[in-house]
Amino acid sequence: MPRSSPLRSTAALAGWLCLLLLPTQRLHAAEEADSSVVAQAGDTKLTADEIRTAVEHLDANTKQEVENDPSALGRIIRATLAQRLVVKEALDKKWDQNPTVAAGLERLRENNIAQTYLQSVSAPPDSYPSDAELQAVYDANKAQLLVPRQYHLAQIFIKNMKGADAGTAAKAQVKLEAVRKALAKHDADFGAIATAESDETQSAAKGGEIGWLSDGKIQPEIRAQLGTLAKGSVTKPVRLDDGWHILKVLEVKDAYTPGLDEIRPALVQRMRAAREQQNSQQYLAKLLQDNQVQIDEVALAKVLKQP
Repeated sequence: MPRSSPLRSTAALAGWLCLLLLPTQRLHAAEEADSSVVAQAGDTKLTADEIRTAVEHLDANTKQEVENDPSALGRIIRATLAQRLVVKEALDKKWDQNPTVAAGLERLRENNIAQTYLQSVSAPPDSYPSDAELQAVYDANKAQLLVPRQYHLAQIFIKNMKGADAGTAAKAQVKLEAVRKALAKHDADFGAIATAESDETQSAAKGGEIGWLSDGKIQPEIRAQLGTLAKGSVTKPVRLDDGWHILKVLEVKDAYTPGLDEIRPALVQRMRAAREQQNSQQYLAKLLQDNQVQIDEVALAKVLKQP
């Protein structure tokens, strides 16, 4: 199984962080505060507007982390301030005029121009995909869209690594028997026993709950038992390399194929991304076809031989 400010008080900063994460349409009343300083290190400052822009450009996983844990944004702000301090010191010392650095900056500039332009000429029209195109792709890939059977599980874990010394193994066995007897009582509370006895602290703190797992993410030894169990059932102790696992089935979701409406946003995104990549490849191929490429193989070989 998976084993599973210097400028403001902390409270005031937390309030600001919450404000910055509000949807744009709810921020109009606070527009006059956009240029106010939220964080500072020496003379280097970050305004609310700069932080909001930074949040908008975070990748999906990091943005989700910030939404779930505002302190994550504080870490990002500190890292941004540190980076700006480094840049300030480097510019003061004219580091950007170093030939190697200047060449690297020019390559980054060219790459950014090329990438953004290529995206602009490769983007499919807003009308793509049509309803008919969506339906056709959905029908053609229906078999691959099957969502496997899922189990919402709780566990009691008793650590007993394979190869452990005899004394450790004996203690684990005694604990296992005590847990089994506790579970056998007619009024047994699996969650309470898991909290008190499980050696996996993270799930123990939640009454043993380890969340939803699909068939493919469950060890075969455990899946073999789960397949015959109904909601509320408890497995026999299952021996794995790390110890004993006793699972309770909290809920079960049978395998199903999601309807088109359920996956429409994700399917549209994937189809548009695939079409953009196809358009990009075709654009580059035509560009090279219209501008004949000539390579001096002898001169190239000499270049490669240089140290």
